[in-house]
Amino acid sequence: MSTKNSTTTTIPPQPPSAAGKLNGEPPADHERCPVEEVALVVPETDDPTLPVMTFRAWFLGPTSCTLLIFLDTFFIYRTQPLTISAILMRIAVLPIEKFMAATLPKKNYTLFGRWGVSLNPGPFNIKEHVIITVMANCGVSIGGGDAYSVGAITVMKAYYKQSLNFLCALLLVLTTQYRTSGDMKRTILL
Repeated sequence: MSTKNSTTTTIPPQPPSAAGKLNGEPPADHERCPVEEVALVVPETDDPTLPVMTFRAWFLGPTSCTLLIFLDTFFIYRTQPLTISAILMRIAVLPIEKFMAATLPKKNYTLFGRWGVSLNPGPFNIKEHVIITVMANCGVSIGGGDAYSVGAITVMKAYYKQSLNFLCALLLVLTTQYRTSGDMKRTILL
């Protein structure tokens, strides 16, 4: 009589799926944030069906960033400079977000015969608000300040009575900012 040597294999337990977490399944201990304050405020679940890169986000994000940069640069020339924080911009943009969600048409438009785009994909959600906040934070002057070349252009006008035309000044600002990010590329990518 011959017997086959049978081996049993154990299948490790699978992590809970995103759909399981949406149904109220508690997260595993290794998925919980170790910082208690963050764990209490930030939800541990994600709804992948919420749209993020919408027309509303791409309109309000760069608009709020540009407005924040303009206001911070405008107020930097005061005796006691006034800085506008990103939190204020976040609060100011929220009613505009809600207004756009209520008034924009829900119709789908086709771009180049391939892509469907909706100006209003549904109610405004937290993911759109976060991406708008990230875009607006690029205009905050507390961390990085305004472009260094803006100070150079101001000194040229105030002390040396020389002026640059708009195109030359714009190219100076853009090239000096690009040069700085180009120098950081090696550091960031290593």
